Amino acid sequence: MTVPGLTRAKTRPASRVRSITILGATGSIGASTIDLIKRAPDRYRVEAISARRSAGALAKIAREVGARLAVVADPAAYAELKQALAGTGIEAAAGEGGLIEAAQRPADWLMAAISGAVGLKPTLAAIERGATVALANKECLVCAGGLFMRRAAKTGATVLPVDSEHNAIFQALGAGPREDVRRIILTASGGPFRTWSLEAIKAATPEQALKHPNWSMGPKITIDSASLMNKGLEVIEAFHLFALKPEEIDVLVHPQSVVHGLVEFRDGSVVAQLGSPDMRIPIAHCLAWPKRIDGPAARLDLARIRDLTFEAPDLVRFPALALARRVLETGGAAPTVFNAANEVAVAQFLAGRIGFPAITALVEATLDAAAGRSMLAEPGDIDAALAVDHNARSLALALLPEIAVKSS
Repeated sequence: MTVPGLTRAKTRPASRVRSITILGATGSIGASTIDLIKRAPDRYRVEAISARRSAGALAKIAREVGARLAVVADPAAYAELKQALAGTGIEAAAGEGGLIEAAQRPADWLMAAISGAVGLKPTLAAIERGATVALANKECLVCAGGLFMRRAAKTGATVLPVDSEHNAIFQALGAGPREDVRRIILTASGGPFRTWSLEAIKAATPEQALKHPNWSMGPKITIDSASLMNKGLEVIEAFHLFALKPEEIDVLVHPQSVVHGLVEFRDGSVVAQLGSPDMRIPIAHCLAWPKRIDGPAARLDLARIRDLTFEAPDLVRFPALALARRVLETGGAAPTVFNAANEVAVAQFLAGRIGFPAITALVEATLDAAAGRSMLAEPGDIDAALAVDHNARSLALALLPEIAVKSS
């Protein structure tokens, strides 16, 4: 068996106890992963865990799951972590070197849930040793997707998608041969502004944008959901994950968040994956793959839900999705610039320095400026991708005053 559209590695036989590493253990994805492994302690052994800087919380988790190594990305938190772990026998480390060491430890399965560009090198380190990587870090595919997937194919690593939409596509692809796939369809909830007028969206506040109707997520991804920027990022990710053409990737707005993804085959059959809006479902699928485990998520009750509705995305009210398609067609480093500029823009919006429409406006202005400065050549390695990311952030910040004035 092979992973459809991902690597061509053979399925590894599932051992009785699977050793795992969780990069980003204190975030929402990490917490959901830990919840699952605590429910099946006889199936999983934790090799290493990491957090950005929450040393106390990380030490607590390390003791609870019996991790062998705990790493804080922020070196300033190392002393606190080491003290919190004193006498436990659990090793402590910090910084980029510590994260890479955690990824290189001999775990069968690694959850890559570090947010931001800091997750690129550790995730690649796991891929280089041929591990099974459950990928929840968007930057790996948006900033360096071609590089990551080529290295995975060469080393025999298996890449499993954690995002609910990509995981849905992964599951639905198993219904037929890859060559018989006509297109895939990613679903979007539409976010809190799905029914708002353009004028109302222009006046939206951060507090309003953070009220997602279905999912409980961090501030950054919640804002991305409100703008449909997250769906644009997911289109780029799907392009790399499943080796598709841009025109083979569609998006539908589905406010109930029950159907997470669909695959259409050449004979007209459409296969969908459905489930409650709970990230423990796709995480459990990746954690046990190629088998399945019992999950604690609420069972789907279609009789209670009754109605499932779909609509085309409105690219006038939500121009970020159209911009993402332009970025995908441009290729090269354009997705890296797109992602970096969006992170800057979202942070500025949450800080109250720009309005909601200025998020997409700043990203588009940064892309145009980067093209004018010949910054869009495809990065040849991770360091080159990180350099583009850094330069794009600086460029976005330089353009910020102009965009802020235009959007005021």
